[in-house]
Amino acid sequence: MSPLLFTGLLALAFPAPSFAANPDKVEFKKEGKVVRTFSVDRLRAITREQALKVFEPHERRNRVYRVLPARAVFAEVFGRDWEKAHEIVFTAIDGYQPSVPVKKFLHHDGYFGFANEDREPFTLTNKLQNNEVVPLGPLYLVWNNIDSKELLEAGASDMPYQIKTIELKMKGAFPNMIPPSGSSEQVQRGFEHFRRHCAACHTINGDGGGKAPELNYPESIVEYIKPEYLKRWILAPQTIRYNTMMPGLGEEISNREQVAAEIIAYLKTMSGSKRAPSENPADISR
Repeated sequence: MSPLLFTGLLALAFPAPSFAANPDKVEFKKEGKVVRTFSVDRLRAITREQALKVFEPHERRNRVYRVLPARAVFAEVFGRDWEKAHEIVFTAIDGYQPSVPVKKFLHHDGYFGFANEDREPFTLTNKLQNNEVVPLGPLYLVWNNIDSKELLEAGASDMPYQIKTIELKMKGAFPNMIPPSGSSEQVQRGFEHFRRHCAACHTINGDGGGKAPELNYPESIVEYIKPEYLKRWILAPQTIRYNTMMPGLGEEISNREQVAAEIIAYLKTMSGSKRAPSENPADISR
């Protein structure tokens, strides 16, 4: 059965919940330069809103959100050239910083949630992080995922909440994270896994999110944590550290043991390619 997708009422006809009165705004950038700054109310006024039923991986159940189509928002802010970009980097209030390929937005329907359809507080209980109750605003990136095996397997990847900055990157966002040329296919796959599952929180040579520790400089994590413990930490961190806020690699990933091994192979390779973060000319503004 197709996802329950309701045609939305106009913003003026559907009063926003208390969150929308919050003065928080979202900053839009292109290659580090601010293009526009919009409040959620302003985005609702220029983009058609609707209700969208999604599978909420943070809570492992279906939810219905009030949303704005991401492609329409990008077109209003950046113009049609946004489709020619390489990646879109999202920065959250807490430093979480995923980078989503533009091609994903072209192949799948992404949306910016700004309220619950039932007008309850715009929060969720994150079962991936000790059942922490978190506010989702100003914006929360969600996907029309219920009928998509690919999106369901991606889990909470590419679903940042508390989005405060959206930046268009015409080239790859994290050059200092790329493994050396000639690296094995296993390492290349590990790099892609790291980008998808780890880089939103962690940095490699200063590239990545600002929420969790740097993993390669000055000492690589593979130099002070034994491989068997590192794999266990990736798969089930709470079996090592009680009440850690780090989520394990998604249970929905069918080959997660292999994915963890390939991430470790990537980290081992990068331990031989260290660069001081302060020397990184491509740092993303946080």
